[in-house]
Amino acid sequence: MRLFIAIELPDDVKKVLARLRADIRGAHWVPVAQLHLTLSFLGEVDDVAAKSLTSELAQIQAPGFDLGFAGAGSFPNQRQPRVLWVGLRPEPLLANLAALVRSAVLSCHIPQEERPFAPHITLARIRQPIKQPITAFIDLCQRHELPSFSVRGFILFQSRLTPQGAIHTPLSSFSLNSVR
Repeated sequence: MRLFIAIELPDDVKKVLARLRADIRGAHWVPVAQLHLTLSFLGEVDDVAAKSLTSELAQIQAPGFDLGFAGAGSFPNQRQPRVLWVGLRPEPLLANLAALVRSAVLSCHIPQEERPFAPHITLARIRQPIKQPITAFIDLCQRHELPSFSVRGFILFQSRLTPQGAIHTPLSSFSLNSVR
């Protein structure tokens, strides 16, 4: 199974993010229903490891928190954009949750990326290099006020790749403790 762990965004936040779709040739916009904040991408995981991971994730004790948006950009850079994203304001409780998730994943002997956690919401992917600047996207992001939202849990998702795109299916949900 191809798995990832993420925070689901509220529908009202997804609707606002959908308004940031600029006319950028070659941009493949993430379907609104699939917008999420990835805590950990796992890739292919066998059934035994997935079951163990579910048990480990259920042991996580962390408080809920609120998140707000800050900034927008592209990976790897604006001259050669491959991913368009909106960022999140620094939140120590989010960083702590990501570290706890990483620890749970590693305890199940599931390899993790080495790069540090960089919280963002992927809005679009660009498969072929483009010459067009992404300033239209950045301008749209600056003109829209993006709402804050509460995080009260996280989800283990399965991602099935199809010719029509990825299909994300929640496998298990995990609650966070009440806000401190």
